[in-house]
Amino acid sequence: MCKPKYYITTAIAYTSRKPHIGNSYEIVMTDALARYKRLQGYDVFFLTGTDEHGQKIEEYAKNAGVSPKIYVDKVSSEIKEICNLLNISYNHFIRTTDDYHEKAVQKIFKKLYEQGDIYKGSYEGLYCTPCESFWTQSQLKDGKCPDCGREVRPAKEEAYFFKLSKYQKQLEQYIEDNPDFIYPEQRKKEMVNNFIKPGLQDLCVSRTSFKWGIPVDFDDNHVVYVWIDALSNYITALGYSPDGSSETYKKYWPADVHIIGKDILRFHTIYWPIMLMALGEPLPRQVFAHPWLLFGNDKMSKSRNNVIYADDLVNMVGVDAVRYYLLSEMPYISDGSILYETVFERYNSDLANTLGNLVNRTVAMSNKYFDGEIKAPTVKENVDDELVYTALETVKSLDKLLSEYRMSDAVDTVMALARRSNKYIDETAPWVLAKNDDTKDRLATVLYNLLESIRFIAVMISPFMPETAEKIFAQLNTDIRSYNSLQEFGKLEIGKKVGNAVPLFSRLDTKALLDEIAKKQNQTEQSESKIKIEHKDEISIDDFAKIELRVAKVVNCEPVKKAKKLLKLTLNDGESERTVASGIAQFYKPQDLIGHNVILVANLKPAKLCGVESCGMIMASDDGDTVKVIFADDMAVGSTVR
Repeated sequence: MCKPKYYITTAIAYTSRKPHIGNSYEIVMTDALARYKRLQGYDVFFLTGTDEHGQKIEEYAKNAGVSPKIYVDKVSSEIKEICNLLNISYNHFIRTTDDYHEKAVQKIFKKLYEQGDIYKGSYEGLYCTPCESFWTQSQLKDGKCPDCGREVRPAKEEAYFFKLSKYQKQLEQYIEDNPDFIYPEQRKKEMVNNFIKPGLQDLCVSRTSFKWGIPVDFDDNHVVYVWIDALSNYITALGYSPDGSSETYKKYWPADVHIIGKDILRFHTIYWPIMLMALGEPLPRQVFAHPWLLFGNDKMSKSRNNVIYADDLVNMVGVDAVRYYLLSEMPYISDGSILYETVFERYNSDLANTLGNLVNRTVAMSNKYFDGEIKAPTVKENVDDELVYTALETVKSLDKLLSEYRMSDAVDTVMALARRSNKYIDETAPWVLAKNDDTKDRLATVLYNLLESIRFIAVMISPFMPETAEKIFAQLNTDIRSYNSLQEFGKLEIGKKVGNAVPLFSRLDTKALLDEIAKKQNQTEQSESKIKIEHKDEISIDDFAKIELRVAKVVNCEPVKKAKKLLKLTLNDGESERTVASGIAQFYKPQDLIGHNVILVANLKPAKLCGVESCGMIMASDDGDTVKVIFADDMAVGSTVR
């Protein structure tokens, strides 16, 4: 029997900088939905990735002293590492710098141009660089960008435009015929009333003021603007092309749902569907816009010193605890909140006390009273019926809540079963039943019901906390893990033995953790504000003229044996290759340097360092804590630095 298909996507992450924990909510939510659909038997394709073009990237790269491609390679790698750290089960990770994507985007742009949906004109308006958007004076909010609140500047340039207005009626009709296309309902009203009904303006879809983008192949002065480039990823990742698409595309498109943040809803429910209409392709079935995760009541910002990163949090509480907090904390409509204190409190109350304690003491009692053997439930009482009913109803509630993307409610309904199971322990008092041989059969029934309830919980939390679910299954010693096994209470195998009781979550010392965080923040602030500047004796221009600075390429790099601080670099200085030993091993790995251009002090007298003859020195900055190599990737190898 062929499995039903399910195609789910996140918005692709912008490669401006390392994402904070607020950016991680979307990928964890989407992963939980993808895992749940797989649990139900769907053939799931889960797409995520990175958005890597645009003026903002070009500027970040310039400030970092590297080429845009090197810059996005680094940030995209960081984003992918965070995905892997958070146990994200994506099927494909697309980068908009991938060759197949760029070629497909060029064909899409050309097709829309040739059929008259894109035309050439010029744009004059107020431009916001961070949002890469033009605005009219009337659209500004307090004189600033209505999306991000930053300054705008007057700008005028030649551009190609996409005829959104041509498809307005068709879009309105689609939304009317598909009432769940924009979800939830409140978001749909925002789009229809605030953006569609007032009338759609044609969209700027190319730029000439920067070069870091996909070239318009029939007009060298233009690069494809972000929306056609980025939004197309949902189909190019599957193998779409205007001149012939892959079987994967034909199988999975249209998407079942795009999971996105509320701030980019307009682009996904106006620009994207109209683009698909113009291409003659089906529209996604649904776009769900989630709220934001705030630091307390504020947006996360490095300038406010309120940024939390996923990897830092994972190091403190573990992957599943981070996933649990993100999924359980985000409301359906209003913004969620994260503070270190609330993460630690939720960990102790829900994971250590409620879930962890339930599993630990149930498995421990099974080992203590029946040598771990799962006995048949033969002596039933009314209190059992309530536990069984709660377990079966939880399965139904979970399915309904996840179908509506009510993630925090879904997580809570499973945790409610854990709370009910703990209450069942108090009601039945297994330790009392164990004292009398006459009540051993009743004890066996109580423990069976508890173990089976825990199995239900493990199956249902597997999309949210996959590693924890595996640990519970190991302690139950069961392979009965399917979604279908939850249709009936009592599938746990009688006669098998449970495993050892191992704590799932050890309680955290909240005060000690908060003290440690505060100490690190203080150290960071001090190091950033108190860089020690060392002044050396003045030199003449003649002294400086003796130094030969040359651009060289790192063609190879390896650690120096018996020297923890040294890396051995092989440099091409434009004339020949030379070796340089540099004390940067604690700050860089060889792969971070190979292929980059650096600034070489070329006429430094050779010196032997730990057996390596070092013929020169490379330039780097040093703030006392961190050393950063000065890259010169946009300069030709062998050129002189003056």
